[in-house]
Amino acid sequence: MSAFWAIYLREALIMKHRLLRQLGGMCVSPLLYTVTFGCALGGAVTIGDKSYLDFLIPGLVAMASMTQSFSIAGEINVARFYFHAFEEFQAAPISRLSFVMGESLAGLTRALVAICIVLALGFLFGARPHVGIYFIVAVLLNGWAFACLAVAMAMIVKSHADQSLLTSFIITPMAFLGGTFFPLDGLPAWARSILQVLPLSHASKAIRADAFGESPELWPFLALAGAGIVFFVLAVSAVSRARD
Repeated sequence: MSAFWAIYLREALIMKHRLLRQLGGMCVSPLLYTVTFGCALGGAVTIGDKSYLDFLIPGLVAMASMTQSFSIAGEINVARFYFHAFEEFQAAPISRLSFVMGESLAGLTRALVAICIVLALGFLFGARPHVGIYFIVAVLLNGWAFACLAVAMAMIVKSHADQSLLTSFIITPMAFLGGTFFPLDGLPAWARSILQVLPLSHASKAIRADAFGESPELWPFLALAGAGIVFFVLAVSAVSRARD
């Protein structure tokens, strides 16, 4: 347990040291999406009986929980390839489970900070989403799943440039196709079937349902929990191979 906290506190101290810059970076994308899509273009658009801004903010919450938790991969890459910190972890009495748990919790912490920023921006522009227990559980499951995926990918890639490619080919497309900016119901059945595989689609659905004051279905939470378990196992396996 002490090893787990040591890993987490290391990342937390790095985040604290860079907090102002990271807060600024976390504000840029949500602010641009809120202003351009939610306000400038969304004034004439409604989704059901909801304004587009009310529809957009829960999607941005889901997206922020994904992108910011996955961003821990960049910190792991820098520490691994430039500062050789992972070699020190290998020499220390730190288990692979402790490493994955500490790094994934650090990624989840980043996600929670980013979500607070998105909700604050939404409130500033007039959105009033309901934030209940289902909202919080979906955010935690989504953030944990992508933080575990980040640890796995950071251990698999061979260079920092490879990590950027993974973000471009996996995270960025998912951010736009996971029900963040538009409802998936309007797509053809074959497209919906494909996009339902994405964890972000389930996170957007669950978070948005609670934000609208509705009772979300159970299966999005099961899908997120299942994805988190798969990614956690993958991360532990990737750390084991990297240690070897």
